[in-house]
Amino acid sequence: MDGDRRRWRQCLLGGTVFAVCMAGTTLPTPLYGLYQEKFGFSELVVTVVYAVYAFGVIGVLLLAGNASDAVGRRPVVLAGLGFAAASAVCFLCATGLGWLYAGRLLSGLSAGLLTGAATAYVMELAPPGGASRATFVATAANMGGLGCGPLLAGVLAQYAAWPLYLTFVVHLALVAGSTAVLLGLPETVERRRPLSTVRPQRPGLPPQVRSVFGPAAIASFVGFALFGVFTSVSPSFLAQSLDVHNRAVSGLVVALAFFASTAGQLAVGRIGVGRSLPLGCFGLLAGLALLAGALRWDLLPLVVASALVGGAGQGLAFRGALSAVAGASPPDRRAAVISTLFVVAYAGISVPVIGVGVLADPIGLEGAGLVFIACMAVLVLTAAGYLLRRPVRAGA
Repeated sequence: MDGDRRRWRQCLLGGTVFAVCMAGTTLPTPLYGLYQEKFGFSELVVTVVYAVYAFGVIGVLLLAGNASDAVGRRPVVLAGLGFAAASAVCFLCATGLGWLYAGRLLSGLSAGLLTGAATAYVMELAPPGGASRATFVATAANMGGLGCGPLLAGVLAQYAAWPLYLTFVVHLALVAGSTAVLLGLPETVERRRPLSTVRPQRPGLPPQVRSVFGPAAIASFVGFALFGVFTSVSPSFLAQSLDVHNRAVSGLVVALAFFASTAGQLAVGRIGVGRSLPLGCFGLLAGLALLAGALRWDLLPLVVASALVGGAGQGLAFRGALSAVAGASPPDRRAAVISTLFVVAYAGISVPVIGVGVLADPIGLEGAGLVFIACMAVLVLTAAGYLLRRPVRAGA
C-alpha cells in the first residue's frame, strides 16, 4: 500500500511537470495585443507568430518523437523543460519580432518533446493496475496545462505590473521548480540506448487504416484549427468587436476551450470510441455555428458557449480519432500512424490560422472568421457524413 501511494505521488508530480511545460506554450495568448502595440505589426503577423509553434512541434514529432524510448523519459522531459525556459527568456528579451518567432519556435520544440515522452512517463510512474487513472492524470496535465497558460498570463497582465515580463518570470520560476521535481523522480525506461540510435519517424498509412484515418484526420484538423483561432485571434476579436479589454477575461475564454476539451476526452471512456468520433464532429459543428453567431452579432455569451461546446467536441473527436487509428493499426506501424495523425492535427493549428490572418486585412477579422468557419464546417460535415455511413468499430 505504501508503495502504491509513493507511485501515485510520483505520477502526480510527473503530471505537474507536464502541465507546467504545456502552460508555457499558451502563455503569450492574452499578450499578443500588447505586442502589437509595442512593435506595430498586423493581425497576419500575430497568426504567423502563433503558427511558428506548430512547425516546431511537427519537426520534433517527425525527427525525434520516439527519442524517449531510446534515451529514457527523464532526459527528454528535461530537454523539454530547457526549451521551455529558453522560450521564456526570448519573450523576456523581446525587442522585435525575431525574438517572438524564436520564442514560439522553442515553445513548439518543448511541446513536441513533451507530448509523447511526458504522457508515457506519467503512465509508467503509476502503480500496476492504475492505467485508467494515470491516463486521466496525463490528459488533465496536457490540456489543463494548455488552459492554465492563458488564464495565468491574463490575470497577471491585467492585475499586476510589467505585463510583458512578469508572466515569463513566473513561468521561469515554475520551470526551475519542475526541474528540481523531475530530478527527484525515477527513470522508467530500463533498457536505454544512445541518442544516435534514434531515427526520424516517417509518416505512414497501412492499407487497413486508411478508411478510418480519413475522417479521424479531418476531425482532428478541424478541432485543432478551432483551437488555433481561439488562441491566436480571439483576444483581438474580444477587444475590437466586443470592447472587452480585460486580459483576464480574454485568457479565461481561451482557457475554457482547453478545459472543455479535457472533459470531452475523459468522456470517451464512457461514451465509447464508436460514438465519440461522430459526436465530437457534431460538437465541433455546433461550436463553429456558435462562433459564427458570435462574429455576426458581437455577443460575448456566444463566444463563451463556442469555447465550451467546441472544446468538448474537440476533446471527444481527437481522443476518439486517436483511439480509432491506433486500434486499426498493426502494432509494428502504430507509432508511425499516430505520428501522421499528429502532423495533420498540428497542420490544423497553423495553416487555417495563417489564412485567417491573410484575410483579416482586406475583409476584416469578422469576415475572415466567417470564411474560416464555412471552410471548417464543410470539412467536419464531410467527416460526420462518412462516419454515419461507415461507423468506426466500437472495439477500436
